[in-house]
Amino acid sequence: MGLFNRCDSGLAGWLRSSVQWWLPAGLALLCVAMAAFGDAGRDLLMYDRLAIADGQYWRLLSAHYVHLGNAHLLLNISGLVVIWLLVGQYCSLSHWMLVLMLSMLTVSSGFWFLDKDMLWYVGFSGVLHGLMLAGAMAGCRKRPLESGILIVMIISKLAFEQVSGPLPGSESAAGGPVAVNAHLYGAIGGIAAAGLIWRRVTKAASI
Repeated sequence: MGLFNRCDSGLAGWLRSSVQWWLPAGLALLCVAMAAFGDAGRDLLMYDRLAIADGQYWRLLSAHYVHLGNAHLLLNISGLVVIWLLVGQYCSLSHWMLVLMLSMLTVSSGFWFLDKDMLWYVGFSGVLHGLMLAGAMAGCRKRPLESGILIVMIISKLAFEQVSGPLPGSESAAGGPVAVNAHLYGAIGGIAAAGLIWRRVTKAASI
């Protein structure tokens, strides 16, 4: 349930809220499972431009689930939990899957077509920005003020990163370099997904 909502009481309320956590729990477990393979797993799954050019296309998706190390992994899982507390209630499972897929593909496509000097990348942070922005946009229907504040905060962060680089302390927290364009591309994917969701919801409501 949303962070700003009053929690339902009783078994029915608990079941409704717990179902909403299946997707983030699955994503977190997948990232942890990838981390269990260590450096070898990361080398096999990360975004590697030269390997992708040789036909290893799975890296366009798998790169988002591997991390630099435990600190980077925990940072992204924590971010996923915060996002779900804030906006997890605003989209259905199918809508979240759309946001997830578009965010991943937009980040990888952005690197491939626009950042040709980006030879490697790992991490879920780009996708997190897509999830947060799409969720906040969907939340404008129910909680416009709170959702609007979140949208302004995300856009302000993205603008700061494009002008000044990574937020202070973010690279030390992640244990390595931060690709700020991943955040921008992920946000673009989230906006695109939110637009598709809005069209679906509007079309369904008009029937």
